[in-house]
Amino acid sequence: MSTQTPGFKAWRVIDKQPESAIITSFVLTPADGISQLDFRPGQFLTLRLTLTDRSTVIRNYSFSACAANGRQVRISVKREPAPFDQPHLPSGLGSSHLHDCVQVGDLLDVAGPSGTFVLDEISTRPVLLFSGGVGLTPMVSMLHTLSQQPGRTVHFVHACENGAVHALREEVLALADKRSGIAVHFCYRNPGADDGGRHHSEGLITRQTLQQLLPLDDYDVYLCGPRPFMQANWRLLRSLGVARERIHYEFFGPAAVLEEDEASAVAKPAIVQTAAGTDDDTLSVCFMPSGTRVMWNESCNSLLELAEQAGLEPAFNCRAGLCNTCQVRLQEGTVEYLEEPLDAPQPGDILLCCTRPTSAITVQL
Repeated sequence: MSTQTPGFKAWRVIDKQPESAIITSFVLTPADGISQLDFRPGQFLTLRLTLTDRSTVIRNYSFSACAANGRQVRISVKREPAPFDQPHLPSGLGSSHLHDCVQVGDLLDVAGPSGTFVLDEISTRPVLLFSGGVGLTPMVSMLHTLSQQPGRTVHFVHACENGAVHALREEVLALADKRSGIAVHFCYRNPGADDGGRHHSEGLITRQTLQQLLPLDDYDVYLCGPRPFMQANWRLLRSLGVARERIHYEFFGPAAVLEEDEASAVAKPAIVQTAAGTDDDTLSVCFMPSGTRVMWNESCNSLLELAEQAGLEPAFNCRAGLCNTCQVRLQEGTVEYLEEPLDAPQPGDILLCCTRPTSAITVQL
């Protein structure tokens, strides 16, 4: 058995299957025949895609199948449209390339696995897998594992536009049928004429819907979907009394966005005013060129999270030290790496997504 070492390796596409009008699955196996991705349910892999114009893009996609076989993995990719408010822009480069250009037999550069959004397989609490749109992909991987573990109650709640875009529906139902204690609920926001009997509710997931579905209990909640879905349902779950620490989520953006409307939201780091040239024992971080200076917050996982909590918007992509998009200049001070980056940054530079300060620092965004 050979676990994949850090870095990109070639994996071959051995199957490509449309799952809905907008989501297609790709099954991959290692080109060397021995490497494997020992991922946990909920994690993602990273693809380095070479486009038709020879440019490259880095994209992350959640594993969408069982975690038991690391030598045959599946991702399910949504064709990303142009931004809603900027329809003149092209659709997603990475997803369009996968849908239109990648075929069975092709080789893809794969790194990983990555991500801390993982199923707690030790907990005995009931589980709520709550997804919107393509956010169901890590939930299906989790459901594969949970369907093989008797005794733990599982509620699988998925919201999407209609049956045309609903991916992996039959697979979810088949997994739910494998044992007792797994309940499934599909909500279609705007069901089509042929959707009768394919869903359980219409419109949006409401407080009343969840109250009817979920017995009063102490759940482990896993939440994944588009930003509006995440924000609305984070607030909904909190209003139902679900403890913040029980809500686990996959969200490639500032985590505080989910809590910004709560009176008890995570506090932004305190701004510190220190005169230039004076000594200050505070473990502080100065972000240039804005001059924003904040105290290091131990609740942050990285300098990237600290910058986002301070209202800044540094560039990022993978948030896992794989793509170097968040590389910035360290002008002063020292940092430590929580995870060694895939490619070492240029001398004097650091990656925001996987570093934290070990002294007062200044970085150039």
